[in-house]
Amino acid sequence: MDDLLKLKQFLDTKAAFYNQVSFIEKDPVSIPHLFTTKQDIEIAGLFAAVLAWGNRTSIINNCRKLMHWMDDQPYQFILHHKDTDLKGFLGFAHRTFNATDLLYFISFLQYHYSQHNSLEDAFVSGKEYKADDTREALTDFHNQFFSIEHPDRTRKHIATPVRNSACKRLNMYLRWMVRKDNKGVDFGIWTKIKPHHLVCPLDVHVARVAQRLGLLENNKSNWNNALHLTHQLRQLNPADPAIYDYALFGLGIEERF
Repeated sequence: MDDLLKLKQFLDTKAAFYNQVSFIEKDPVSIPHLFTTKQDIEIAGLFAAVLAWGNRTSIINNCRKLMHWMDDQPYQFILHHKDTDLKGFLGFAHRTFNATDLLYFISFLQYHYSQHNSLEDAFVSGKEYKADDTREALTDFHNQFFSIEHPDRTRKHIATPVRNSACKRLNMYLRWMVRKDNKGVDFGIWTKIKPHHLVCPLDVHVARVAQRLGLLENNKSNWNNALHLTHQLRQLNPADPAIYDYALFGLGIEERF
C-alpha cells in the first residue's frame, strides 16, 4: 500500500469520526444549528465564524447572547430593528471584537438583505461561480462588506487573501454553508460555490498537523499554505477536499497530534 493511500485511509477514518452530529454541541457551528430558516442560518453562522477564536465555550456563550439580543430571530431583527433596539449591544465584547464592530456588522447585513435574498450573493455576484477556489469569493466578500461607510478598526475582522491571510474563519463559514452530506453538521444551503471550490480552513493547529503528516513544508498559517494544503487534500478527495478539515482539526485540537 503506497503512502498516499495510507494517508487517505487514515484521514478518511478521522474525518468520519468527527463529522457527526455529536460534533455540533461544543463547536461554534452549534449557533447556526439553532435555526432552520436560510437567512437565520447565514447570519448566525457569520457571527459564529467571525467570533470563532479563543475558548470555544466563550465563543458559543457570546454568540448565544447575540442571538438572544436579536430576539432569536436574527433575520427579522436585521431587517426591522430600530436604533433604540441596539442600546443593549453597546457593551458587547469578544476578544478584540467590540460594539463598534458589532454595530457595523448589523448595518452591513441590513444593507445587504434589503437588496438580496441570500448572503451568498455577497460572495458571488453572478449566477454561478467560475473560479477554481475561494480566493475570488473571499475577495469579493471583503470588498462588498466594506463598500459602505465603515469604521477602519472593523477591517481587521474580515480577512482577505489579498493580504495573504489564510482566511481560516471565513473558509470555515463557507464550509458550513456549502458542504452537504448526510452527517448533519454542514448545511449545504448555498449552491453557487461547490464543495470542490472550498479551501481547507487553516490555523496554527491544522498547519502543525498538516506539517507532521507531510502535507505542508512548514506550519505557517497563510493563504499560500492554505492553497497548498488544499491542493494536497484534493489528491485524496477531488470533489470534497474540505471534509478533511474535520480530521485535521480533530487531530490538532482533540488529540493533540
